[in-house]
Amino acid sequence: MITRFNRLIPFGLGLCLAQATAAPAAQVLRPDISADGARRLLDATMQACHAKGKTLAAAVVDRSGNLVTLQRDDEVGPHNTLAAQRKAYTALSTKTATAQLSDNARATPQTTNLNTVEELLLLGGGVPIKSGTAVIGAIGVAGAGGPAMDESCANAGIDIVFPSTPN
Repeated sequence: MITRFNRLIPFGLGLCLAQATAAPAAQVLRPDISADGARRLLDATMQACHAKGKTLAAAVVDRSGNLVTLQRDDEVGPHNTLAAQRKAYTALSTKTATAQLSDNARATPQTTNLNTVEELLLLGGGVPIKSGTAVIGAIGVAGAGGPAMDESCANAGIDIVFPSTPN
C-alpha cells in the first residue's frame, strides 16, 4: 500500500503541475519596455525637441513605474528632472496622457483630488507607451517650454521609435 501511494504522489503532482503550467502565456508573461527601447525613445525625444530649438529633461519608466533612463540638457533647471519622472510615472499609473488627466481632473469633481497624491503630476508632458492595448511604460518631458510643448516632444519620440501600425 505504501508503494502504491508513493507511485500516485508523483502522478498527482504531475497533473497539478501540468495544469499550472498550461495557463495562457498572456497571464504569465507581460510585455515591458526594454532598457534599449527606453534609451532609443529618450534619444529620439531629445533630438525631436532639439530640432524645434527646445531644451528639456526627459525620463522613461517601465511598466512598474521604475525609472529606466533620464536625461537633462544643461540649460534646463534641475527641478525638471523630477518633474519629467513624475509625469512619466503619472502617465503610466493612470494609463492616460497627463494633459488629458489634467483636463479630466479640472472637469470632473470626483477626480480633482488626484492633485493631492504626491507622486502624481497633473501637468502635460507625460505619455503612456503601449504595446497593443497594454501599457508597457511611459515617458515624461519637462522644461521644453510648457506642457503642450513637453507633450509634443514626448509624442514625437514615441512616433519615431514606436510608430503606429494600421489595424
